[in-house]
Amino acid sequence: MAGALKNPFGIRSKLVFLSSFLLVIPWLGYQYILEMEDYLRRGQEQVVLGTARALATALNERPELFDEGTFSPARRSENLYVYPIYSPLSLDDNTLIDWRDYQRYELSYGRANTIATQLNPQSEFSRYYHNDESLNFKLLLGEHNRFLYAYLKVVDNNIVYRSTDSLSIHRSDFLQVSMVTRDNQLQRYVISPRSPEFIYAYEIGDDLRDIGALTHEERISGQWYETDDGYIVELRMPLTMLGDKLGLAIYDVDNPDLRDVTAVVATSDVNNPQRLGSLLRPTPEIDKIVEGMGHTNSRIQVVDRGSRVLLSVGDIQSAGGLSIAPEPRSEPINKYWQYIEDNILHPVYYRVLTKPSNDFIDDLYIGSTLAGAHLSAALDGEPMTQFRAIDDDQTRILEAAYPIYADGAIMGAVVVDQNMNGIRTFRNQALETLFNTILGVMLLVAFGLFFFASRISTRIRALRNQAENIIDDNGRLKNTIVASRNSDEIGDLSRSFYNIVERLGQYTNYLENMSSRLSHELRTPVTVVRSSLENLGMTAHDKESSIYIQRAEEGISRLNLILTNMSEATRLEQMLQTSEKEVIDLEKVVAGCVEGYRLAYPDVVIKSDLAGPAMINGVPEYIAQLMDKLIANAVEFSYPKKPITVFCRAIRDRAVLRVTNYGPYLPEEMKGRLFDSMISVRPQEKQREPHLGMGLHIARLVTEFHQGQIRAENVAEFEGVAITLLIPLLPDPHR
Repeated sequence: MAGALKNPFGIRSKLVFLSSFLLVIPWLGYQYILEMEDYLRRGQEQVVLGTARALATALNERPELFDEGTFSPARRSENLYVYPIYSPLSLDDNTLIDWRDYQRYELSYGRANTIATQLNPQSEFSRYYHNDESLNFKLLLGEHNRFLYAYLKVVDNNIVYRSTDSLSIHRSDFLQVSMVTRDNQLQRYVISPRSPEFIYAYEIGDDLRDIGALTHEERISGQWYETDDGYIVELRMPLTMLGDKLGLAIYDVDNPDLRDVTAVVATSDVNNPQRLGSLLRPTPEIDKIVEGMGHTNSRIQVVDRGSRVLLSVGDIQSAGGLSIAPEPRSEPINKYWQYIEDNILHPVYYRVLTKPSNDFIDDLYIGSTLAGAHLSAALDGEPMTQFRAIDDDQTRILEAAYPIYADGAIMGAVVVDQNMNGIRTFRNQALETLFNTILGVMLLVAFGLFFFASRISTRIRALRNQAENIIDDNGRLKNTIVASRNSDEIGDLSRSFYNIVERLGQYTNYLENMSSRLSHELRTPVTVVRSSLENLGMTAHDKESSIYIQRAEEGISRLNLILTNMSEATRLEQMLQTSEKEVIDLEKVVAGCVEGYRLAYPDVVIKSDLAGPAMINGVPEYIAQLMDKLIANAVEFSYPKKPITVFCRAIRDRAVLRVTNYGPYLPEEMKGRLFDSMISVRPQEKQREPHLGMGLHIARLVTEFHQGQIRAENVAEFEGVAITLLIPLLPDPHR
């Protein structure tokens, strides 16, 4: 319909819009996984607190483990103290930055620690060295992850290295490390470099001078650096090498030519196992207890009531708690899907998700003491867990602290830490899998809905097109609807339309043939009445009877004219079916008709606008009959003394024939029905002769016979009406 509004949202658009509500599914999945993450976080919180409780229970009622005096830097003796280190130490920097939080515990050895020694411990004579003010060193020992770390800052005014071609290790400055192993055996090691370099340690026999007894010890590693006033030695060795006694000694050679040892400064008598200093670790028993907890994937720290760290095991960067095993990938991987996942999906996902990284620094624990609400609560007797965000909220730390009791007093606390990256990684993997699956399902559903909607839309459009093609421009039924065999609602609709069109076609055919039937059925009684009136006229001679007979004859004539007009269209249709066309010049046929109309209508001005030939395939007699109807119609509706114009031209591939008259405009509601049979818009004063509206209907029949189109329209330039015909031209053979 011309007045109907076109809906911009078709069935496909509506179904796609409705399918967008499927986006609620990934949101629900996202909320479900967040809820699952919350449950996992609570579970991990209980596990961490349970680990802290178990370790604290093992340390309860052990007050000797928290002897505060073992940390006192004021104690000076041959014993060596090992301090817990909270992070790995680098052995490639002579600035000792990694030791900066512990250097306040370093001990100095100098003139008071000069010892007498001999190259061969089995010898009866020991050599005594003079006090050398120029030789002294500072020492600090630390422990991290079952390794013993040490550094010695040596002040020496003259450093003498081993000769490049010398195999002897006692004729230069060197460091001796002596220890009693767990098997109660004395073992001595010497570090005697040829230059500042990585440490290359030798195990020596009973005599330093015995080159053949030297054995390389690869478990001792480190670096020898030079400084402005001497050198620095950094060492690392596994605790499994050590027993409970250790000593270190610096041997000083000042003369590079004589290469005699001039002084020895040591922590204890490094050649006498009975006089070696004890290796005191502030938490040896704690270490044994905690060692069994080393597989909890956590960082465990034991602190005393002064918040000082007595022991630190584990690394917070690797303490993820929940371990996520990498998913095995089957080969070969679809490279196209991999490209989509890496370059499209993951960038979108991680605009919402946070990708955890173990590359972070926990600034809270830089130092030898701890702090935090959880630790404060534990030292007050209340176990506590807390979450702490670091690194711009990208990483969260779960911390649990549990108090340690002895004799009813709080001696310290166990602190267990884990980062939440494991759970976050698990959450991200679950969300990626969920989103990928839901995305695939949504694409399939959306494609299925789109295909289904397209199928429905196609069928509806096909039904609409059939319905539109049922009636031609003149309102006549020319086609029917093909009934669908589908059993759905659209199929039922098409079958209903088919039945309606069939009934409408039958009724229209009845109406179209009604005039011929009426004219056929009425012509016989009209003939009987006419003959009876003629006979009556011959027998009746009075004046009054003659008047009535005359009126009856006029009525019969009028009725006969009506029957003739009604049958004219039917006869014309029958004639058109058997007529043969010929090549004619439409302009000449129209010109001849116009000359005749000027004689037939002397009171009417008929103008012609004819130019050039307009060759068509048609029948001249039918064109003349068409012109008769158009001119008669124009004459009846023209204003007095106004011209009627006949226009005929060949324009492009069609011949245009137009008859224009000055007169009243056509009613808008009748424009589309003027060319139907028995339709007339004449006013009552024009109805002096019977008119059934068959003139323009005959004009339409003739036009359709010539494969043309006819239309009536109001003239915009003046008050009038124009009836226009468009008839196809014959192709020009000269083109």
